[in-house]
Amino acid sequence: MSSRPYLGSTAAAVALLSVAFTLTAQEPAHAGASRIRLGSASDVSRTSWNGPAFTMNGAGAVVPASMSRAVHDITGGTGAMDVVVLAGSAPTSGSATPECDTVMTLTGVNSCTTWTLTAANDGNNSQVNTDVRNAEFVYFAGGDQCRYAAWKGTALEGSVESVVAKGGGSGGGSAGHHINSPIVYDACNGSVTSAEALANPYDRYVSFTTGMFQWPNYAGVINDSHFVTRDRMGRTMSFLARAVKDGLAPGGAAWGVGVEEGGGSLYLDRDGMATQYGKDAYVVLADHQPEQAVDRKPLTYSGFKIWRLAPGSTFDFKNRPTCGYYLRSVTSGVADANLYSGTPQTTCGGQGGGTLAETEPNDTRDTADDATALASPGTVTGSMKSTTDRDYFELSLNSGQTASVNCAVPSAYDADLYGLDSTGSTLVRSVNDGAGSDESVSFTRTAAGAGTYYLELEAYAGSGTASYSCGVTKS
Repeated sequence: MSSRPYLGSTAAAVALLSVAFTLTAQEPAHAGASRIRLGSASDVSRTSWNGPAFTMNGAGAVVPASMSRAVHDITGGTGAMDVVVLAGSAPTSGSATPECDTVMTLTGVNSCTTWTLTAANDGNNSQVNTDVRNAEFVYFAGGDQCRYAAWKGTALEGSVESVVAKGGGSGGGSAGHHINSPIVYDACNGSVTSAEALANPYDRYVSFTTGMFQWPNYAGVINDSHFVTRDRMGRTMSFLARAVKDGLAPGGAAWGVGVEEGGGSLYLDRDGMATQYGKDAYVVLADHQPEQAVDRKPLTYSGFKIWRLAPGSTFDFKNRPTCGYYLRSVTSGVADANLYSGTPQTTCGGQGGGTLAETEPNDTRDTADDATALASPGTVTGSMKSTTDRDYFELSLNSGQTASVNCAVPSAYDADLYGLDSTGSTLVRSVNDGAGSDESVSFTRTAAGAGTYYLELEAYAGSGTASYSCGVTKS
């Protein structure tokens, strides 16, 4: 089995020289970049493709089953296509092209080209970008995702995006899995363990790159790899809490996709439907603000929602489910037991539990719109019709029940969100600055019996008829 470790510049040079002397397919390239092409020397020419398609693998190797499906779906089952593998370091043992060796055994592949790029500015190498733009699938090898994140803003970023845009695909394993999510745990300061991340969500080893690849139907996701074997559920929980707290994810909700090694692969089709191959994967949702996520203090977060995907199971990323999960929490840096298994919730409500639109006047608690009968999850909507507008919604919570509220605010105005008790006292608030800034709060009833609570949306700056939308979940 070939491996792609993190290599310094000297070690990388030695590895590349070794490859050059042992492979006759080696072709000239710019300094720091190595190209090896297998299969046809000419690219396929075709006017349309049927993707996009994505493969998200728990380890660095190509998984034949999911890759075969990607090839079939992109080509439509006819003809052939070209693949490019991007790596940040050369293998230290075995084949110099382990990913392409597997890809070339698959039906429907015309060629596979491996590019090893050891410097950030290799992302502007014209030959690299020509090969990528002429390909129909780009596979990021395992290794060090920080090297891939360094290509942000180079021509290579746009070239990979062009492959997906024309109906091709992208994917990768291990580090290559990480770089294919819109929020990337980049490990640029070093790798973090679950214990370290739970003890301090702002540990220096927890760093993110955003604004790179934004694949269809995959918004708000942080990928993680080698998931069960290396016990990474805890750190994914910490990543998600950070993403919600820091506003990295849209709508105040962040999703983790952790894929197990040993053949685990999450395949995502053009319609946003994922199918799991080989080994288990986990989808983890953080849909409210953490109770505690601050520097040098342990994480506290109640009610992560977790879906376990066994091989053959599916998950709809376009219309994400609101049931079928089990719940796990973190208290003072200590996660619940049995993180990787649980009994799925079956009474959590169907997709789209209902919508309640505001009815004016609802500017006081006495005139609040009644959301007590709203199914969970549900949605309340309204608008800030004046710069002094306030909208109130009444909720009811049972003992031990938590309300999680995530409001998408339009760019026409800046609105703040408050959670109030029955007397109108503020329990929690979210006052992010700027028009269009989303707001999120969560609060739990600790007293016995049921109690009345209120959501208050208050205009801070600006106004307009554009609607805000607040997802309300009780758990």
